[in-house]
Amino acid sequence: MVSLLLARIISISSVFLCLARVNSTPLNATVFDGLDQQARDILARATPAAPHWVIYSDQFVSGTTGPPAVSAVTGFNVFALSFLLTEGAFDKAFEWTTLTAAQRASVKAQYNAAGIKLVVSVFGSTDVPTSSGVNPVTMATTMANWVIEFNLDGIDVDYEDFNAFDAGDGKAEAWLISFTTQLRTLLPQGTYILTHAPVAPWFSPTIWGGGGYLKVHAAVGNLIDWYNVQVISSELRKRPYHFSAEGATEYTTCANLLTTSSNTWPQTALFQIASSGVPLSKLVIGKPATTGAASNGFMSTSTLASCLAQAKSQGWNAGAMVWEYPGATAAWIQAVRASSFPV
Repeated sequence: MVSLLLARIISISSVFLCLARVNSTPLNATVFDGLDQQARDILARATPAAPHWVIYSDQFVSGTTGPPAVSAVTGFNVFALSFLLTEGAFDKAFEWTTLTAAQRASVKAQYNAAGIKLVVSVFGSTDVPTSSGVNPVTMATTMANWVIEFNLDGIDVDYEDFNAFDAGDGKAEAWLISFTTQLRTLLPQGTYILTHAPVAPWFSPTIWGGGGYLKVHAAVGNLIDWYNVQVISSELRKRPYHFSAEGATEYTTCANLLTTSSNTWPQTALFQIASSGVPLSKLVIGKPATTGAASNGFMSTSTLASCLAQAKSQGWNAGAMVWEYPGATAAWIQAVRASSFPV
């Protein structure tokens, strides 16, 4: 919720916000001269333009509390602290809360200087909010306030309530629409990042009785900055049947990933999703860092780099996402970007 003071600052700083949104690299320090800390915070959080290079982490790493040193993730521009659950913060999100305000400010300053946004990812495979009867507006309010309280750049909605989606009664889609609408009420567009991380099959136009993610996109896609389209997650390790019909080959060739999906999940390759009305600029390609990070969908960095180059040649520029640090680091993203958007 933007106060009158913040609204005034945004208006005064509009030229700088425009600069921030077309560049994923940090603004020159002189831009901040004459602005108070509130205005500087707003500029630092401004939503970056594509391409988006996103890395998640929920793993404990010895000697590290919260996000790693910037040098470990150079080449990425979004780091997702995972996960904030309906019960509260866990894993990397919880670690963030254990830092003092001064420590968090120091980390944020370092990440901002490197052009890397810090967001929190919510739900993951642990939470099934629709099936559990969680009120979407109340939960969105709680989570948005958490983002504000802990001074993060935004929120990623990693909704994995598969049973709710499989029911085909539209309750999952309606829940996501209400949840997203309330998030945007409290986390204004252009000031905070709001992304979703759906699995690719949820974009199929022919399978989901409730309309799937195409219905979500039609209703609130204008409020969502981009989609971290995943064929990876802890949920896949538990529920491999969602991608098992094609076995280990699902989404593992450039053709299958980009242009022609399997008959099991029709119209869910990248350009097929775009043909269903989702802008290419919002379709970030998600992959596991290692073969052990998901039950399928793994690509070597060289193969993925080749696919990204092919996609770019056809007008795509959204970027890539990976699950997760420390399986992926600066070396991983540099290899993946080498043929398309070199670091």
